[in-house]
Parts: sequence; structure tokens; C-alpha cells
Amino acid sequence: MSGGGAIPNEGSEGMHIGSARWIQLVIGIIGMVAIANLQYGWTLFVNPIDSKFHWGKATIQVAFTLFVLAETWLVPVEGYLVDRFGPRLLVAIGGILVGVAWWINAEASTLFTLYLGGLVGGVGAGIVYGTSVGNALKWFPERRGLATGLTAAAFGAGSALTVVPIANLINSRGYETAFLYFGLGQGLVVILCALVLRAPRHDEVPAVVTSKVGQSQRDFTPIEMLKTPVFWLLYVMMTMLATGGLLATAQLGPIAADYKVAGVPVSLLGITMAALPFALSLDRILNGLTRPFFGWVSDHVGRENTMLIAFGLEGLGILLLITFAHIPVLFVLCSGLVFFAWGEIYSLFPAMCGDLFGRKFATANYGLLYTAKGTASLLVPVGNLVKTATGSWMPIFVLAIAFDWIGGLLAFVVLKPLRRRWVARHMATPDSAAAPTASIRT
Repeated sequence: MSGGGAIPNEGSEGMHIGSARWIQLVIGIIGMVAIANLQYGWTLFVNPIDSKFHWGKATIQVAFTLFVLAETWLVPVEGYLVDRFGPRLLVAIGGILVGVAWWINAEASTLFTLYLGGLVGGVGAGIVYGTSVGNALKWFPERRGLATGLTAAAFGAGSALTVVPIANLINSRGYETAFLYFGLGQGLVVILCALVLRAPRHDEVPAVVTSKVGQSQRDFTPIEMLKTPVFWLLYVMMTMLATGGLLATAQLGPIAADYKVAGVPVSLLGITMAALPFALSLDRILNGLTRPFFGWVSDHVGRENTMLIAFGLEGLGILLLITFAHIPVLFVLCSGLVFFAWGEIYSLFPAMCGDLFGRKFATANYGLLYTAKGTASLLVPVGNLVKTATGSWMPIFVLAIAFDWIGGLLAFVVLKPLRRRWVARHMATPDSAAAPTASIRT
């Protein structure tokens, strides 16, 4: 990788400004924790809803697909509004929608209403997610991998502490009560976070002298970015990598039920729990830890090198999961490996997007790239249909494994040289040279 380390300038106001941006990062993390259950807690509700209404799991999972589509494909518009008007109003609206969504789910007695809840929740979660990641990219240009990793970790691991309480509440008082109580609480937390969030001023951002990963010094508008081949390469890669993880996220409950391991007690590290709640708790923790870990690694050894390693691990994890899912303890461990190797895409891809296309339009630009998750989500109900038709999860997971390994090779063989040429072409512009910089001690 070219260049030395990312070096922010030092100065007398550095400590004050440095603390301000860490506060903004923490507030974004808290907001992400509050919306995590909308995606990662969903699998707990699929079987109870099906037991009550007998709609079929594939039909119910359409609500999850609609959630992911709304959460991802509207982020570019939401990101544009955040870049233009600031984060507070948009995130407050997102908090309201988050609470309303699970209230709708609690009251849903028709598929239409359930689908409406998924759409409303997706819009609210998308606002919070896009704003939090965009803010991290703007406040930490010299530590994009770590900052976006910590922010995305909150979404991946934020539900770890609530998986068991939600499962217990579903078992004791029904899934409707769980939707209502947790939905209202999550929405309130997001609204409180909105009161503090703000975008950085020009003099609050450190000057990145050089970077081990290489960064363009030009700020590309979303329209300009869409005209570049490197964006579409990133889009295809993110779609491929998101597919395997989304399948595991949405289908882990049904897979455990099909392999008859969901309620089997598993003991690890002195803890004994039923296999499915144990797997969900471990998965949330590992899915969170992987994002800052691989983000930090990519800040030091390069994005593409990190992608090759992580994407290869995810393919291996999915292969082990589908092979040993009938063994309760291996079901827990292998699902953990899948989530550990998958979650890093939500730190590596936004960091790469910021590196290539600049800081000014970071929220909208990553919002466009983030729609790849929505494209991938279309395969979630397809997975159920394929399983129903074939009686096996193997075909769809073989495709996911292929996507993972091909994605790793694309990162190393195609993206790496393309990114080097791109950065060399956009290393400096007259505007960037004259832009004010901040003195920040971190």
C-alpha cells in the first residue's frame, strides 16, 4: 500500500474538537443499538407469527424483505436530505417510525398490515443507519475503517443483550407484547439521540496528510459517482457478500427448527442455553466485534487485503454451518463464524466509498452503495422457496459460498489495482489544497 500513516495535525484546540467528534460517534452508536432488533431480532418472531396465523414462513419473510428494501433503497434520498439539512430532524423522524413500525407489527392480523410494519420500520431504520455511518465518515477521515466499524458494530451487536429478554417475553406474554414494549423503547432512544447529533464544520475535521489505504482528495457528488466503473464494481461485490449474511440472519431460526436443534441445551464457557438463543446471542456479539476489528485492520493493511481474508472466512463459515447444523454445539459455533466473517462488509465498504469519493457527500454516496443490501435481500424469500422445493438448504448456500469466494478474488485482483489508479488520479485538487483543516489530538 502506498504512503505512510494517516496523520492529523496537532494544535491548541485539538483536545476540545477531538472530544466533540468522539461524542458524536458515541451518539451514533447508541442510535444504531436502538434499531438493531428490527433486523436481528426478526427471526425470533417468524415461528410465533406462523403458529398463530399459519401464513407460511416464506410468506411471512416477505415482511423482512420489504424491511430491508425500505431500509436500504431509500437511504440515498435520506442521505441527500441529511447532507443538505443536517441529521437532527431526519433522525427524530426515524425514531418515530421505528416505534410505530413495531406497534403495527403487534397489531397486525393480516399480511398487508405485517408488510406495512416492515416498510415503516425499514424507512426509520434506514434514516438512523445512513446518518450514523455518514457522520462517522465525515468526522473521522483518517480512521474511516475503525469509525464506521464501531458504528456498524452497534447495529450488528446491538441486539445481543435483548435477544434473550425478547425470547422470554414472547414465550411468557406473546410476540405482540414483545413488539409493542421493545418497539416503543427503541423509538424513544433514537429520538433522544437525534437531539445531540450534528455534522462537523470544516475546522473540526483533521487534515489527512497521507494514508496507508490511499484516499481521493476530491468530493464526488452522487451523480458523478454513479458514472464511475469503480462504484459499480463495489456495488456488485457488496451485493454478492450481503447475500450470504442476510440468508443466515433471516433464516437462522427456521434452519434451527428444521434441524431440530433450536431448543436443545448447549454448554459453552460455563454458560448453558438453548441452541437458538445461544447462537443468536453469540452471533450478535461476533457480528459486532468483527466490524471495528476488520475496519481497524483495513486502516493498517489495506481494504482489499482485508476483504480477501474476511470474504474467504465467510464462505468457509457457511460451508461448515450447513454441514454441521444438526449438531447443536457446532450449530452455535459455525453460525458465530458466519456472522463474524460477514459483518465486516458494513465497515469495509463504507470506508472504501469514503476513500474513493470523498467526505462532503459521504452520507448520500454510501446510501447509494448501501442499496446493494436491498438487492441482496430479494434472495431471502427465494431461499425459503428453494428449500421448500428441494427439501434442502444446500443449493442456496452453495451459491452464497460462491459469491463470497468470488468477491474476495475480485477485491484482490480487480479492485486493488483499479483503486490505486483512481487515487493517483485524484490525490489533490486546488479546492482541497485550500480547504481549512482542523488541529485534532486523538
